[in-house]
Amino acid sequence: MVSNRANCKAVSFAKKNNIDVYIVEETKPALSNDEIDLLNVLIEYKADLLVLAGYLKLISIPIIDCYQNKILNIHPSLLPKYGGKGYYGQRVHRAVLNSGEKESGITIHLVNEKYDEGFVLFQKKIFIDRINETSDLSAKILELEHFYYSKVIALFCLNKIRWKNNKPQLIEEKDFEYEVCNN
Repeated sequence: MVSNRANCKAVSFAKKNNIDVYIVEETKPALSNDEIDLLNVLIEYKADLLVLAGYLKLISIPIIDCYQNKILNIHPSLLPKYGGKGYYGQRVHRAVLNSGEKESGITIHLVNEKYDEGFVLFQKKIFIDRINETSDLSAKILELEHFYYSKVIALFCLNKIRWKNNKPQLIEEKDFEYEVCNN
């Protein structure tokens, strides 16, 4: 398990369950020794899919190149809106509500060299016209993230992502039936 935050719940969970942990310092720039070390760790562990959740550092080009189309991320808005550097967590939800949007949701996408600009694999929308507090929106979005991210990861691992002209096609909810029915 890799994290850019040594004190997050995922690190505590990993340590409690004897899962190896590697911390990438937030203050180190991309292509620092930490990033090169991270790539070596990923190779050493024979990682074949990187799944990001709350990882706030920009992934370095050597890692992007080594794991082309094998890095997934989840974002708490309907990209391309409210994405990019600085748009994470409550900041996203505050921006969505302040803009008067009628809907929000999640985006699961492949990672490239820019924040939140990789190919979109899946989006789930919800109406938010009666939500006024960022904490309420955050709770709704977190429910979506927990429900859908594992399903998209499973489809990815089962090679059920359709590609056309070297681009992934959007996953539709009906595509989850395969994952549920055939496990």
